[in-house]
Amino acid sequence: MEIRYLTHSEIDQPSWDRCISKAVNGNVYGWSWYLNMMSSEWDALISGDYETVFPLPFRKRAGIYYIYQPFFTQQLGIYSVKPLSPEIVNHFILAIPSRFRYIELNFNSFNKMESTGLQFRNNLNHELDLIEPYEEIRRRYNDNLKRNIGKAVKENISINANLQPEDIIQLFRQNKGREFKHLGEYDYRKLQRMVYQCTAQNKAICYGAYTADNSLCAGAIMLFSHRKATFIFSATNETARKTGAMSFLIDRFIQDSAGNHLTLDFEGSNNENLARFYRSFGAKVLTYPTLVINRLPFPVNVLFYVKRRFL
Repeated sequence: MEIRYLTHSEIDQPSWDRCISKAVNGNVYGWSWYLNMMSSEWDALISGDYETVFPLPFRKRAGIYYIYQPFFTQQLGIYSVKPLSPEIVNHFILAIPSRFRYIELNFNSFNKMESTGLQFRNNLNHELDLIEPYEEIRRRYNDNLKRNIGKAVKENISINANLQPEDIIQLFRQNKGREFKHLGEYDYRKLQRMVYQCTAQNKAICYGAYTADNSLCAGAIMLFSHRKATFIFSATNETARKTGAMSFLIDRFIQDSAGNHLTLDFEGSNNENLARFYRSFGAKVLTYPTLVINRLPFPVNVLFYVKRRFL
């Protein structure tokens, strides 16, 4: 298999997007416009006439080029119009240019890694098929979820599906934002611009939950691509946690979307509490790998790893 390395300026983006459109494992993160918005720089590995593509988002720090996972981009990896074997995945990984001295990148759930020479860890994702009628999907909700939905009804929580993304982002920053110090103003603005661009293409919708006095207490942003609705971003405050507002919001989205050839991708999570919450809707568990390659000399390799993971 011939694999070509192309810099960003050499990539034929219309051909790239044709591959993502037809890929057996395409997702919203793989479109060229999404990568352009969410990654400061990205090159690629390509085989055939853009039949298989592999984006390489990268940065440079202290003279070191490294491949990283951009914010709000859960899964990347190798996309292909043909089925992917572990051997093909391995060929692409081995073709990553040596100038990238450190790699920490999430692949997608179709990228199986079986080489004993690779260092990777598996992450959890949760997906719920919405093709059945709402009543059939709700029948598989667990009892605690049903109680939370009932609580939201009693508290007169209402749902609006026409929010602006900045309202949800602001709610997040006011509540959980302090726990995510790695996210700065620039990152939030990128997220907002991306959602507006998706909305202009009918690829996004913003749901909000309001209290009886019309105060926003929970919000969620869904992106649509490849017959999936991706739960890309959400926010809650203490009122939402007490009233079951997020459970009610997601249930309303499921009501609005049920009976269509669509999958709700919850985008995670390795956090057991969140994973339990997503499973309460009857979501099935999937895995996707994170590849880590550290080509730096000791002790730089240790210091760089620690800085990337914990600082």
